[in-house]
Amino acid sequence: MERTLQLLQENARLSNEQIAVMLGKTTEEVAATLDAYEKAGVICGYKPLINYEKAQVARASALIELRVTPRKDTGFDAIAEHIMAFDEVESLYLMSGSYDLAVTVNAKTMQDIAVFVARRLAPIDGVLSTATHFILHRYKEAGVSLQGEEVDEREGQ
Repeated sequence: MERTLQLLQENARLSNEQIAVMLGKTTEEVAATLDAYEKAGVICGYKPLINYEKAQVARASALIELRVTPRKDTGFDAIAEHIMAFDEVESLYLMSGSYDLAVTVNAKTMQDIAVFVARRLAPIDGVLSTATHFILHRYKEAGVSLQGEEVDEREGQ
């Protein structure tokens, strides 16, 4: 992966100045690179990774697997676009295996997710079946442990 992208993926809060120092480039070069990535859709957003359990925020999450019948002219894309429009949907993936689509959803309660599946996902034309897996505890997300303080390996050297 290109080093600028790798640095941002590890810490999206890095300033252009910090990235420039790390890469041996000018701030202007970094700004131009990031601008080009954003315009090309390579960088789609900057988002914090939040441990909602520690924030004590009422939030339920689930991974929902969908078996669907692809549409004649658009395949899986039309169904995916329909599902992506729901506010509850955090992520959506086309998968290989027993199910076709994997959807990650968030809501206030597990009951809200159950209602979402029953009233909004399952009735979509082409959805054959669903399997809902509630996320009970997050240990690691986006490569980051949510278990507590990360130990700086540089300490004690």
